[in-house]
Amino acid sequence: MNSLMCLALVPLRCCFLRLVRPLMVGACPLGWYIGEHACQAPSCPCALQCRSHRTTMGCTALRKNRKKRGHVSAGHGRVGKHRKHPSGRGNAGGQHHHRIWFDKYHPGYFGKVGMKHYHFKSNVVHKPTCNVSQITAMIPEEDAKSTKVPVLDLTSKGVFKLLGKGFISRPVIVKARFISRIAELKLKKAGGACVVSA
Repeated sequence: MNSLMCLALVPLRCCFLRLVRPLMVGACPLGWYIGEHACQAPSCPCALQCRSHRTTMGCTALRKNRKKRGHVSAGHGRVGKHRKHPSGRGNAGGQHHHRIWFDKYHPGYFGKVGMKHYHFKSNVVHKPTCNVSQITAMIPEEDAKSTKVPVLDLTSKGVFKLLGKGFISRPVIVKARFISRIAELKLKKAGGACVVSA
């Protein structure tokens, strides 16, 4: 059929949809009567109708409200009325009528803490750390097998500061930019030494 007949039958699409909707499975109902071009032409009202039906329309029969038909207030009470946002939208009233709730479940939500640091440069304060307990595993295998005291350069491994958590049993000479007081004591107690390097 030609396009004029397609346009002539467009007003009847509502009747067709009522008849054919139980049978349609992702296809345009008018496509069965008018031809394939009715589903494919972007300007065809039939194509627009089918596209919107697939994307936007929901299934009314599956909604919970179906069981409440015939009951005037639909489960929301006659006196109080089901209004839209009686206490405000979102986080409204956090410092007013919802203050107790905010203080109870989100303490410290409002306000500021500390001082501003303008032009903060992260590379200045960049200081990766490791502990004394990790040093033994960082020694290369060749140095670990030799009888000499191994020298471990933490800066070459991307570690700037040595901290004192854990224990070390073997003597090691450790080079680092920063070494904590407790880490220095533990290294010397094990028979090693620490060297501060740039």
